[in-house]
Amino acid sequence: MQDNIELLIKYRTEQASHTVKEIQILIDNELFTIAINRIYYGMFYMLLALSLKEEFKTSKHLQLIGWFNKEFVRTGIIPVSMGKIINKAYENRSDGDYGLFVNFEKNEVEQRFQDMKLFISEIEKLL
Repeated sequence: MQDNIELLIKYRTEQASHTVKEIQILIDNELFTIAINRIYYGMFYMLLALSLKEEFKTSKHLQLIGWFNKEFVRTGIIPVSMGKIINKAYENRSDGDYGLFVNFEKNEVEQRFQDMKLFISEIEKLL
């Protein structure tokens, strides 16, 4: 069973890594709303990997983020800034996917992309 968990964790981290490559292409082609979506999902894949390692199960995005904030941010295991990054990414993704007339500027998307890469590296330390 442990081998399966390790394979799933590896799969999720690879998804995040591939997403980083996708995002650069999206930014280069000025597809900012889609890039915002993928930025969130790259972080989400890493949270899924972490939840597998920690044996936390949920099918809800907000429950996963809440668990992460409770278990890792509030306890000081990971910097508070990481909680802010994932919360903002979720908010932006929701706005981009469901909001009306939502536009993201290149500089904002590039900042969120840098935040995402930092977030991924912080989660990798926990894995």
